[in-house]
Amino acid sequence: MSKVKTTFFCQNCGAQYAKWQGQCNSCKEWNTIAEEIIQKQEKAAWKSEPSSSSKAPKPLRIDEIDSAQEIRMDTTDAELNRVLGGGIVPGSLILLGGEPGIGKSTLLLQVSLKLPYKTLYVSGEESQKQIKMRAERITPSSENCYILTETKTQNIFKQIEAIQPEIVIIDSIQTLHTDYIESTAGSISQIRETTAELIKFAKETNIPVILIGHITKDGNIAGPKILEHMVDTVLQFEGDRNHVYRILRSLKNRFGSTAEIGIYEMLGSGLREVSNPSEILISHKDEELSGTAIASTLEGMRPLMIEIQALVSTAVYGTPQRSTTGYNAKRLNMILAVLEKRAGFRLGAKDVFLNVTGGISVDDPAIDLAVVAAILSSNEDIAVNKDFCFAGEVGLSGEIRPVNRVDQRIQEAEKLGFSTIYVSKYNKIATKSTGITVRLVAKIEDVAAELFG
Repeated sequence: MSKVKTTFFCQNCGAQYAKWQGQCNSCKEWNTIAEEIIQKQEKAAWKSEPSSSSKAPKPLRIDEIDSAQEIRMDTTDAELNRVLGGGIVPGSLILLGGEPGIGKSTLLLQVSLKLPYKTLYVSGEESQKQIKMRAERITPSSENCYILTETKTQNIFKQIEAIQPEIVIIDSIQTLHTDYIESTAGSISQIRETTAELIKFAKETNIPVILIGHITKDGNIAGPKILEHMVDTVLQFEGDRNHVYRILRSLKNRFGSTAEIGIYEMLGSGLREVSNPSEILISHKDEELSGTAIASTLEGMRPLMIEIQALVSTAVYGTPQRSTTGYNAKRLNMILAVLEKRAGFRLGAKDVFLNVTGGISVDDPAIDLAVVAAILSSNEDIAVNKDFCFAGEVGLSGEIRPVNRVDQRIQEAEKLGFSTIYVSKYNKIATKSTGITVRLVAKIEDVAAELFG
């Protein structure tokens, strides 16, 4: 019998060491290094059939490689298809992470119940009866979904050979273990080895595998960083458990854009796709209130209308407070400095609170103009017309800078019934729209004069 080999891994970042030490040199965390057994048997967990495909591949000139478009598998979920770039690519590995209780298992169980493909849902966290109880809330019946409660990869592969599924879902990668690594499930070496076995299986059989991954208290996917490098796509499921809306983002995608988002609403019967997110991000109110303005922003190819709320009040304490939710705090300080220096508004001794409604975070600089309008509206206590919206970036000299894809923003504003949109006069607008008035502005002073006289 071969000698047992051990090494030391950081349980936080996955760095490897020859001996134990108190602090990890990579992530600087203390007492996270633990000893793990890494002695591995000779044979692999997934053993491919001896065929021509097992021969060593030969190099091909790039123009000899077949460039036919890969046919994607439709998930029947429009939001998930958008984030993945059009559907699931055969033979790919997808990793889905998110906070506990956010709805990762619900999303994938819901997808697996509605897929037109034979699907094997492997759970290491729930029993078959528990999954059945959740499945009955989502959809009455499904003929293509098989449920397996197992954590050993060798047994999972035996069931895969027996059932011959077209898609495999693993819930979750941290619960899996293989006989060829003598350490506990969820350890660095187990996660790395079980993921490698699943990648080998997916690439050799052309069957896509979807993994659910736990996250740490910092919001990163638990386990070694190499886990995210190994898979083809990394998805993040975000949202506040106290709110009903969830956002699905792509952090890495080898087969599509990482700029797209999918929005869901959590209901008792599962997750509902939100096809028009602008309706949920804008509050519906009869009376006009000061301190609110509507911004036109873009998430990937999707235009969104979001509501910006601002509150400006006299500072109670010596140092004025600057607080933001869903918006960059440093950018807010910059905009306040521009308003003070270029436009003459005295905001240095006032508290300013800014909020992007709907619980989403926006990095698009095109919402700067709406932020300015909301702040000035609260400061002057004069409401901005609810039929007005804004799309413009604010520069340090107080100028309104042009933004990209302004025609798409104007069309979305017109579709949602807005009467006027304020954009930079330096934008080249190709759309000749008649249903909405496009106001061209050059400086912050122009906007303030038009809105507040």
